[in-house]
Amino acid sequence: MRLKFALPAVLLALLLLAPPARAVDEIQVYTGEVAAPNEWALLQHLNYGFTRRKDADRSTINAFRTINGTPELAYGVTDWYEAGLYLPFAARDDRFFPGGFKVRNLFVSPNAAERTFFYGINTEISWAPQRFSRSRWNVEFRPILGLNLGRWQIVSNPIVGLGLGGKQPDAFLPANRIFYTVQQDLAVGIETYSDLGSFGHFGKFNQQAHQVFAAADFTLFGVDVNVGVGRGLTPASDRWMVKTILGVSF
Repeated sequence: MRLKFALPAVLLALLLLAPPARAVDEIQVYTGEVAAPNEWALLQHLNYGFTRRKDADRSTINAFRTINGTPELAYGVTDWYEAGLYLPFAARDDRFFPGGFKVRNLFVSPNAAERTFFYGINTEISWAPQRFSRSRWNVEFRPILGLNLGRWQIVSNPIVGLGLGGKQPDAFLPANRIFYTVQQDLAVGIETYSDLGSFGHFGKFNQQAHQVFAAADFTLFGVDVNVGVGRGLTPASDRWMVKTILGVSF
């Protein structure tokens, strides 16, 4: 009984001590969930930043007083493979900014929610205008490593981002979450998002981006909802943010 609660507590401490992603349009930890074969899923990601981080690049779209988001359309090809399309955007000062597109392929162990240990990888290629990224083309590799321990779920996404043919450097962007299922269709927990910088050139702690979100998953009128309020831990982090993901399947 003690071990049942001690293990999640230790993992929670590790998540909080881990450097907490340079996510703008999508703030999410992938949990191995995919649409069922021949099923479509439509998600809307939205987030908003209340304060500007110290090193924000003013030549590009950032989170400060900006609604960043993306509609995401996904299709379940098999019980272990899902394909998806994103159309990022930003809205600020009564102006709307299209953010290009992202195409992703998500591979996971089937029935991840029923496994003690589950895993997968998401690969993504994107094109973005210069106001969104210093490189027009970018690639992301997002491994998924997770544990289901009774009511507890612990997931890590050690993300690698690569800019192609431009000035966007590679980056290590770990994202993590630990959630507790309170009841059916309601889980609460903590998500962490980090930007440690380029490989071989990680900055000091205060030069990295670290955010911790208090978050919840629930279902409302048939819509799957993830909401969170985030706090940046360093000057290089977006200090206060809110985010939500709304999803339906059909």
